[in-house]
Amino acid sequence: MNVSRRTFARLLLVAGASVAIAPSFADYPEHPVRMVVGFPPGQATDVIAREMSRKLMDALPGSSFVVENRPGAAGILGTRSVAVAPPDGSTILMASSGTLAVNPALYSSLPYDSVKDFQPITLAATVPLYMVVNPSLPANSVAELVALARAQPGKINYGSGGSGVTNHLAMEMFKGAAGIDMTHIPYKGGPAAVTDLMAGRISVMFETGPAVLQFINDGRLRALAVSSAKRASARPELPTIAESGYPGFEAVPWIGLVAPAGIPKPVLDTLSRESMKILHEKEFEAKLASLGADAVGNTPDEFAAYIKSEIARWTEAVKKSGAKVD
Repeated sequence: MNVSRRTFARLLLVAGASVAIAPSFADYPEHPVRMVVGFPPGQATDVIAREMSRKLMDALPGSSFVVENRPGAAGILGTRSVAVAPPDGSTILMASSGTLAVNPALYSSLPYDSVKDFQPITLAATVPLYMVVNPSLPANSVAELVALARAQPGKINYGSGGSGVTNHLAMEMFKGAAGIDMTHIPYKGGPAAVTDLMAGRISVMFETGPAVLQFINDGRLRALAVSSAKRASARPELPTIAESGYPGFEAVPWIGLVAPAGIPKPVLDTLSRESMKILHEKEFEAKLASLGADAVGNTPDEFAAYIKSEIARWTEAVKKSGAKVD
């Protein structure tokens, strides 16, 4: 096919214009980045998101990472807002095991797909749950709590950050393992439940270290055990639930960064690279340990495989425990 010089010149102009308007991500992020958290301020996901956002701003000079809390419906509202956000790196999610692994097992219908709607960036941390009680409760160990619950079926109230969130499910799993009956009191977020626990309005709950360690340390709460397979580095004197008479018990939340599916690879590479550097810093690892969390930091592919395995694990746990959303 013969092409005239004029037509050829026009084609060159069009091609040049296309190159000129093609988006460049070499200087990412050129605009503020929203790091959405589907829970209220003060919870573990929020605390770690704020630590990460500050470090990312240090790592990427001139950048701005703003934590935006969008709580509601066990993290579903905030998670959905990121699933439908433009996949340009301007909106990312500090997700949790509750939103991406537990919710698919508990809800028959979700407004997002944990695998298809998100691009994993990195697993930030695992966060053991602490079983904590009000100091007025006459229970200094898991065994004493179980004995008390058996003597008063349904009389002991336990709190959670909301129906279907991880600490609710963990307690349902524990109730099933121990064969006890306690009454669930759901709150709109963990901080409200912790406040009522300290006030004596509820007696016991599972909660993450970042939310309760300071209250354990000053005596406003008493810790009985941790939910992880291994003892927590922040309080190694505390036994695990498994060590307390329930072998195999494990319920460990995790927190990680994801973006809307379709995020450009250069943006993903930048976020992944800088996040992993931060999470592998000894100083940052120590900071998270002081908050009751264990830093991880893995690749997008590794995190993607982990999410899929966790969905399978929590789905099986939900079936075995019989836990339901109230």
